[in-house]
Amino acid sequence: MLDLQLGELTAAGPEGMDEALGLVAGFDGALAHGFARIGEEPAAALAALAGAMAGGPLGERAAEAVDKVIAGSIGDEHLAVLAGARAALTGAVHDALLARLDAALGRTRAPWEATPATGAEIPANLLAGCRAWLRELAIAGWRGVDHDVVAPSDQAIEALLAVPALRGLAVLLDGLAAELRASCPVSTMDRLPARRWGDLWTRGLLLSRSGPWHGGAEPVSGRLLILGADVHEHATVVRVQVHGILEPAGGGPARLVRTGVAAAKVDTIVGPAVWRLMSGHPVLLGALAGHRALDLTDMPLLPGGDLVWHDDRAAAGEEADPFTTARVLLGAAQAAPVPPLDRHPVRIAEPVLVEGYKIDGGTLELGGSGIALDLDRLPTGTPLTPELVAASSACLGLLRWDGRWLLQPLAVQATVKKKPVTAHTGDWALGPTDPKVVKAEAKAGDAVAVLRERAGRLLRK
Repeated sequence: MLDLQLGELTAAGPEGMDEALGLVAGFDGALAHGFARIGEEPAAALAALAGAMAGGPLGERAAEAVDKVIAGSIGDEHLAVLAGARAALTGAVHDALLARLDAALGRTRAPWEATPATGAEIPANLLAGCRAWLRELAIAGWRGVDHDVVAPSDQAIEALLAVPALRGLAVLLDGLAAELRASCPVSTMDRLPARRWGDLWTRGLLLSRSGPWHGGAEPVSGRLLILGADVHEHATVVRVQVHGILEPAGGGPARLVRTGVAAAKVDTIVGPAVWRLMSGHPVLLGALAGHRALDLTDMPLLPGGDLVWHDDRAAAGEEADPFTTARVLLGAAQAAPVPPLDRHPVRIAEPVLVEGYKIDGGTLELGGSGIALDLDRLPTGTPLTPELVAASSACLGLLRWDGRWLLQPLAVQATVKKKPVTAHTGDWALGPTDPKVVKAEAKAGDAVAVLRERAGRLLRK
């Protein structure tokens, strides 16, 4: 439980954080300007970035990369070093924030141990195609992006999608390309999302050096107790990330783990209908909707705490209330280490249970301190609403950082009209249970079924 350490968590940021983020902002400003012709201010920002790496393993290479870029000699290896330097800064900020969070929660975290990746060899030409497009973006700068600059990404992304191991990189680049395309011509924008685009460019460039890098998986068996589901919904994809606690078979400490399933979609599929896109995972969806534990057998677990989900390696177990699970096990569960490439403040999402609080507007107040509620992340296809959160007395959620600490609710216990109500984001994983929503869906029709029927008709032709 978050308890009375909220004040410690939300105190002034770690020492040096503002300076590190200032260097990142300077690099992002140079990237917005473009590396084709570096002016005095962008050159100073790049030099400052290299200076921050002095004395470290990237020191000499970062200085050389900056000199080459300023001179107009921009190679893949130089951009990779600059991306690595930027990632090192955001990683340092992440580590400082996560250390503070673990201290506030009294949470232990396993150390990161690199393991060799296994699997099929990644086609080098596909990664080279990604790097070529990302290099063109860096040369043009965000202000120089138009449809002609974005268009070459289509071929690279289509090729990536054909390789299962590279689909994560494909989705990332597809999202960046879609945002740029929707913003074209970028030169007319009043304000750029420079930090966000810088994050996407950096991660894309580092992933395109050698493909996904998260270490080899180990098979695990045991009981998975679900805490909640975080639904990420975009125009072309929906992803459900499930947070839970794994009790390993044969004993051992309980471990915080995650797993995710995703599906492609179109922008007309919204609300509760998105769950039907993931009907290929009935065991996981049934556990979410029915609040059941899952018995896992040889489920692959990556070093960063992510289960690679296989529905046929899981079986529904007994009922397991997530709030009871959190009250009994969450405080002592060991947190997973963070893979190096995932060390970024915006990727912090740590499950917590908070009770005995008051809500004033959009702020949860506890023990004389407050934390903002991240209600913008509440998905539309669930019974969890801002009104229920405002009336709640207990909350299972994710602690996030986006310039400040935020609490994203995944489930709440509330009192509505003098009756206890519990709502979870995964309650409608097998379909809505609210009669009004069921009636509205029936009237609107099943968009997923219609699109599947039309797709089948086209394929038959």
